[in-house]
Amino acid sequence: MIKLGVPSKGRLMDKTFEWFGAHGITLRKAGSEREYSGVVEGIDGVELVLLSAGEIPRELAAGRIHLGVTGSDLVREKVAAWEQRVDALAGLGFGGADLIIAVPEGWVDVETLDDLDAVAAAFRAEHGFRLRIATKYHRLVRDYLREHGVADYQLVDSQGATEGTVKNETAEAVADITSTGETLRANGLRILDAPVVHASQATLFKSRVATLNVEDRDVLVRLTAALGL
Repeated sequence: MIKLGVPSKGRLMDKTFEWFGAHGITLRKAGSEREYSGVVEGIDGVELVLLSAGEIPRELAAGRIHLGVTGSDLVREKVAAWEQRVDALAGLGFGGADLIIAVPEGWVDVETLDDLDAVAAAFRAEHGFRLRIATKYHRLVRDYLREHGVADYQLVDSQGATEGTVKNETAEAVADITSTGETLRANGLRILDAPVVHASQATLFKSRVATLNVEDRDVLVRLTAALGL
């Protein structure tokens, strides 16, 4: 049985159901809205598993589900060396958002990553500790800043509203997911003039480590063909 993990609620679930439906495969919840089991119609041998979007990368990497739909940012952040454990089969064209670096509006001389590197060095010299960047995306942001030569910073974990950390004086800058930038601007923050850390979208992933028997392989071939992959 091929196990397909799909977000259990919200717009991601609805849009995923629509995407599969457009390819002739119906996904729906079984029973009440509070239940986390599902039904697949249009192809035999597929079991729908409803999970939070954040759980799906872990389940794919562990091989407990064969396929899963989640944000590409979550797989890259939560799964070390993710390409060795999962394959990205298709971007689904929804759930788009950019992971970006933003600084206070008042930092008028900080527009680029080179500027951020310079202000980080000056900040450490003045304050005796490294400039703090609040984020939920430590792996992605660390790799990005290393690639662009930014040093003298520290990443601080943000479990709540990342955009509010600068006003709350628990960080000097943020790295966060945004679609429009409106919440950042409402909190007095400005996106750096730099490439995005990652352009995320809902993506169908396949586990490289999940066990497949002969029947499973046949189902997977039929499913991917139905999806045009």
